[in-house]
Amino acid sequence: MPRSVNAVASRARRKKVMKQAKGYFGRRKNVWTVAKNAVEKAMLYSYRGRKEKKRNFRALWIMRINAGCREHGLSYSQFMGLLKKNNIELNRKVLADLAMNHPDAFKAVVDKVK
Repeated sequence: MPRSVNAVASRARRKKVMKQAKGYFGRRKNVWTVAKNAVEKAMLYSYRGRKEKKRNFRALWIMRINAGCREHGLSYSQFMGLLKKNNIELNRKVLADLAMNHPDAFKAVVDKVK
């Protein structure tokens, strides 16, 4: 009796990984063992990158808000404290957009909390 090996599923699994490795340099794109490791590593990087992206954008928003606040004589932490005290619930993304693209609206927010 021949051994049962489900070659269809095995080949499909390998094909999927090789398709993901398309565009890689050297043997990473066409040798199964190398490509498998490269794709696995790439998946780890992409997972980590999705978390880092959130961190980086939050840091960027904080820098922009801080720059906008300092033009009106406040620091970032003072401004955020005043926002909380006055129950103004604007998130950092919106505040950063106002500080960058709509300085008049941002000045109105600053004047409201002062």
